[in-house]
Amino acid sequence: MAAVMLGWNAERWNRWNYRAVVEQVLTAGRFLDRWEVSEGGTSVPPGTEAWLLFQGSSGAASGLIGHGVTVSEPLAAGQLQRDEGSGLHVGIVFDALLPLGEQIPSDALSAAVPGIPWDSALHVPVLSVPPSAERALRRLWREQGPPAIDPAELVPGTHPPDSVSSIEVNRYERDPDARRVCVAFHGTACAACGFSFEASYGEIGEGFIQVHHTVPASMLGSGYELDPVTDLVPLCPNCHAMVHLGVAAPRSVPELRTIISAAGHLPGEVVSEQALEAQENARRILEGP
Repeated sequence: MAAVMLGWNAERWNRWNYRAVVEQVLTAGRFLDRWEVSEGGTSVPPGTEAWLLFQGSSGAASGLIGHGVTVSEPLAAGQLQRDEGSGLHVGIVFDALLPLGEQIPSDALSAAVPGIPWDSALHVPVLSVPPSAERALRRLWREQGPPAIDPAELVPGTHPPDSVSSIEVNRYERDPDARRVCVAFHGTACAACGFSFEASYGEIGEGFIQVHHTVPASMLGSGYELDPVTDLVPLCPNCHAMVHLGVAAPRSVPELRTIISAAGHLPGEVVSEQALEAQENARRILEGP
């Protein structure tokens, strides 16, 4: 079996400190726990992709809230050090969890992934995910799930915690169409420091730049519609890291330019022919595939 849906009824089962679990996944990248699977009569071998469906409690809406993978064969409760219930359990590593209240709602699930009987999924602990629905489910999770985290950059040698850095990238920044429009309008030079990968690295740097969402995703309502021209700006990885470093809300691009200028690293310079050509190539991106 490729994937299963796990039902989490918080009224019946609530031994997690869920906020702490979410924090552990954010900091450590994983959370290992056991999950009862016997009631649904579904086989769940190791390596099965597992989606966590929150079934609602105390007025909270039902919806998709987590993702993981099974790492053990089903074990009877008596074989576990921490006994709970009498059914079969599997070990699961959860690698992505949404904060409670930010789960992907049932209506969005039904619209994007019609191959799963969502009404039935809310009433069983384990439901097989049809192979035909897996791609749509992953796409929905990529678009509305937790932010992606760029791989940590490590300093060679001993790695104290302060040597690890990461950049959170929200789903608007991952949208390829939005990125293409942003770059076509603004160009591929960093909006903060002016660095151009194409001007510096030639052909291998053509079209390369990160984009930054100027408004934190946490401040946006459910009906928000992205404007790629006004909401996204191109930033090099260095400046993208600096707008987020040590602050709850990202710094603005003008603020970052002021910081760079105050440090003496934003000198005026004549724009080279190569840089102008890089900007012209960026304008053509909108017409690309």
